[in-house]
Amino acid sequence: MSEILNPPGDRSARPRLAVLSLAALGIVYGDIGTSPLYAIRECFHGKYGLPVGPQNILGVLSLIFWSLVIVVSGKYLLLVLRADNHGEGGVLVLTALVSRSLGDRRRCRWLLMAIGLFGAALLYGDGMITPAISVLSAVEGLQITMPAFADLAVPVTVGILIALFLVQRHGTAVVGQLFGPVMVVWFLILAATGVAGIGREPGVLAAINPWRGIDFLLRNRLHGYFVLGSVFLTVTGAEALYADLGHFGARPIRLTWFVAVLPALLLNYFGQGAILLSGPDSSSHPFFALVPVHLLPALVVLATVATIIASQAVISGAFSLTSQAIQLGYLPRMRIIHTAADTPGQIYVPAINWALMAATILLVVGFRSISKLATAYGAGVTMTMLITSLLLYRVMRDRWQWPLLPAAGLISLLLAVDLAFFGANMVKITHGAWFPLAIGLLIFIVMRTWKRGRRYVLTALNERSQPMSEFLETLRQEPPLRVAGKAVFMAGNQAGAPPALLAILRHNKVLHRQVAILTIATEDVPRVARDLKVSVRDLGQGFYRIKAHLGFMESPSVPYIIALAGEKGLPFALGEISFFLGRERLLPDRKVGLARWRANLFAFMSRNAVGATDFYHLPPDQVMEVGSQVRI
Repeated sequence: MSEILNPPGDRSARPRLAVLSLAALGIVYGDIGTSPLYAIRECFHGKYGLPVGPQNILGVLSLIFWSLVIVVSGKYLLLVLRADNHGEGGVLVLTALVSRSLGDRRRCRWLLMAIGLFGAALLYGDGMITPAISVLSAVEGLQITMPAFADLAVPVTVGILIALFLVQRHGTAVVGQLFGPVMVVWFLILAATGVAGIGREPGVLAAINPWRGIDFLLRNRLHGYFVLGSVFLTVTGAEALYADLGHFGARPIRLTWFVAVLPALLLNYFGQGAILLSGPDSSSHPFFALVPVHLLPALVVLATVATIIASQAVISGAFSLTSQAIQLGYLPRMRIIHTAADTPGQIYVPAINWALMAATILLVVGFRSISKLATAYGAGVTMTMLITSLLLYRVMRDRWQWPLLPAAGLISLLLAVDLAFFGANMVKITHGAWFPLAIGLLIFIVMRTWKRGRRYVLTALNERSQPMSEFLETLRQEPPLRVAGKAVFMAGNQAGAPPALLAILRHNKVLHRQVAILTIATEDVPRVARDLKVSVRDLGQGFYRIKAHLGFMESPSVPYIIALAGEKGLPFALGEISFFLGRERLLPDRKVGLARWRANLFAFMSRNAVGATDFYHLPPDQVMEVGSQVRI
C-alpha cells in the first residue's frame, strides 16, 4: 500500500502530483462522492427498504464497507487501472486493447468486441440518470429546510438541469478550475459530519466485521438480497475512475481515493448509520440529519453544487465516448466543438448534449422522486462492470501473461460480486431498471448498424475501384489531358484508385497535373506519435499516396495532415489544392445483406451525418463532391 500512495521518484514531481490529485478529486470522484445523499436512505426507505434496527443497520454498513474495498479499491484502483491502452482508459478503450491482443481469433474477437460495445452503449443510460438522481437528491433537501416548498423540488431540479446543459457549449475550462476546491470542501464536510455522527454511537464501527454483512444476508434472505441493489449505489461512478485515466494518470487517482475519498465516504456512511441507531425516524433523510437544522440551507446549497459537478463529469464522459465511437467507425460523423485550444480532451457534442438534456428532464418529470429514480439506476452500470471484468480476464491472460488458475480464480471472485449486484438490480426491471438497458440496447443497435452499413458501402466502393498499378499503367498507355493544378482525392481503400477519381477521368477526360490520394485510418490506440501519423509515397506520373494514421481519441484534420505530408516531401500547399470527396446515395436492397429496417436506419443516419467537409476541416470553397449510388 505504501508503494501505491508514495511511489519512489524524484521530488520535483510532487507539486504536479498534488495539482493532478486536486483536479481528479473534482472531476473523477463527483459521481461516487455524492452517493451518500441517497444510498443509505434507499436501503431503509426505498421500495425494498428494510426495518430500521441495529442488526440491519450494521449489516448494511458492512456490505457498503466491503463493497467499496473490493469493487473500488481492489478491482478498479489496483487492477483495472493497470489495463491502460497507451495511458488511456474506459470500457471502449479496454475493448480495443482486448481486440488487438486476440489477433486472428476472429470468433472470440467478434464476441468480445460486441460485449465491450454494449458496455460502452450502456454508459449513455448512466449519463442520463446520474444528473437526474444526483441533482434531485440534493434539491429534495428543500423538503426538510422549507416544508412549504416541497412541491418545488422537481421544478427547481429541472431548472438546474436546463442551466447545466445550456452552459456546456462554453466548455468546462473555467468552471473546471473550481471543481477541485469545491469537492475538497464537500469531502471535508462528509468526513466531519460523519465523525460527529459516529461520536453519538461509536458501536457502529463494529460493522467493519465482514460477518455482519454475511449475517444480514442470511437473516433477511431474499429481501436482504434485494437491498444489495441499493448498496450498489455506493459504488456507482467507479467506471469513471477508469474512463478518466488518460486525463490524470493512475497515481493521482489512486492517491486521491486512498487519502481523501475513501476515508470521507466511510466516515459519512458510518455516521449516517449511527444517526439511524440513535433515531430510526431519520431514515427518510439520514444524510441531512447529520447536521443541525440551522446549517441545513448551507448544506443543501453545497450538495446541489456537488451534484452539478458530478453531473458535469458524466456529461463530459458521454462527449468523449461519442468522439471515440465516431473515430472507431461505430457512429456517424457528428459536429464536435473543441472548447479549449490547449486541452484536446475538452469537447462539446451538441447532438449528444441535447439528447441527454431531453432524456434527463423526462426522467425527473416522470419519476419525480429519488426512490423511484433509484429503481432505474444501477442496472446498466452493473452490467458495464460485469463486462469490464470479462474483458479484464482476457487482458490478464493475453497481455499480462497470467497463468490460468490465478487469473480465473481472481476473476471468478470479482464476477461473483458483479453478478450478485447485477441480480439484485434485475429484480427492479419492471420498476424502471428497464430504462438504462433499453437505452443501451438501442444505442448498441445503432452502433452495430452503422458499422455494418459502412462495411457494405466500402465493399461496394472497393468493387468499383481499380488497383493503383493497373490505373497507372492505363494512364501510361493512354495519357489523358493534364491540366495545371493539384488535387487530393479522399479514399477509404488504401491500395486502389478511388471511384471519385475514376469518375472524374471517365466523364471529364482530364486530370490535374499533380494528384494525391489520401486515406485516413483510425488505429486501435488512443493517439499516434507525430512522426508516425503520415507517410507519403511518390507513385510516379504526378501521383502521390498519403496514408494518415490517427488514434481513436484524435480529431481528423486534413489541413494538419497536409502540413505533415509536406514535411515528408509532398509538394502541395493547402491553398492550391482542390479536394474531391465521394458522396454516396444509399439504396436499400434486400439482396445485398442488410435487413430492410436496418438499411433504412443506416440510410437515415447517413443522410443526417455531418458532412465530410466540416468533419475533416476542409476549406469549403476548395471542395467538390462526386456522387454515386450504392445498394445496401
